[in-house]
Amino acid sequence: MATDPKYYIVEASALPEIFLKVAETKRLLSVGEASTVNEATQITGISRSAFYKYRDAVLPFQNMMTGRIITLQLLLHDSPGILSLILTMFAEFKANIITINSIVPTNGCAVVTISADTMNLTVQLEEMLVHLRSCDGVIKVEILAG
Repeated sequence: MATDPKYYIVEASALPEIFLKVAETKRLLSVGEASTVNEATQITGISRSAFYKYRDAVLPFQNMMTGRIITLQLLLHDSPGILSLILTMFAEFKANIITINSIVPTNGCAVVTISADTMNLTVQLEEMLVHLRSCDGVIKVEILAG
């Protein structure tokens, strides 16, 4: 009986070098910078057998999230217009909001949970998170599920 796979989100600096090179090899192939596996593995300095061994197990975070529903928790300053700015950003990046939940602000901060469909996202999820975190009034952004 096959077991269901388990997935982990791991900071790239903590991964063995081979996984990073496999991810780079896949990127080279997907954007056309290399036309064959042989060419891509030569560029990244790994063997073809190592690439084939790990290719289905290594997937960049943004690719994993494409076409999926994500749930974010945001900690915001309780100031007028901050939530509107966040929602506008979701719309600009074509993240389709499914649910928004907010608790009554306390100590000048509001916790907002947003679930969104990322199927039509126009930027990589990591880039969207960077933009969200850089907004005035945003204290913290975390991915709860995805």
